[in-house]
Amino acid sequence: MDLSPPGQGPDTRIELPDGLTLRAFGGEEDLPEFFRVIDESVEHLGPWMPWVARHGHGETAAFLRGRAELWARGEQYSYAIVLDGAIVGSCGLHRLDDTPEGAIEIGYWLHPSATGRGLATRAARALVEQAFRLPGVTTVEIVHDTANHASAGVPARLGFDGDLRRPHEPTAPAETGEDRIWRLRKPAAQPS
Repeated sequence: MDLSPPGQGPDTRIELPDGLTLRAFGGEEDLPEFFRVIDESVEHLGPWMPWVARHGHGETAAFLRGRAELWARGEQYSYAIVLDGAIVGSCGLHRLDDTPEGAIEIGYWLHPSATGRGLATRAARALVEQAFRLPGVTTVEIVHDTANHASAGVPARLGFDGDLRRPHEPTAPAETGEDRIWRLRKPAAQPS
């Protein structure tokens, strides 16, 4: 499902203050560092992210190989979260099967040493700005299991409305089977 026509995607590099950068994954050249960051984060991420159970060198390499093509097709926009030149996590814009028309979802995760410093909030804020520049996007969503309180802090700080809930089949050990859906609507155009 295309998110935007070719050439109308988000910026591939987003420079933020204080040494924080979001950059499109570069492919195989990111493999050693990205694999290490995931490997060091398995215990931290495993309770919430089902893909962590399959973590391995081959899976990480396959993930990175597919990023440029998915970006070019406008299907997923995946970024490395880089702090002072080192990868500390990942974030992105994507549309899943259950994402409503006109909406795009933000996902994010951080290495445990990078948590509690506002990095995920800053990254998500930058992605919201990019999302609302995409043609047809009127709503940004952040979805997480209701028990994942750390993930809930990001949309709450950014002014998302988190009133929606839906059941889901748990796929990671700590999940309860209920998603919390946060939504932020695109602001109306201001008169000039």
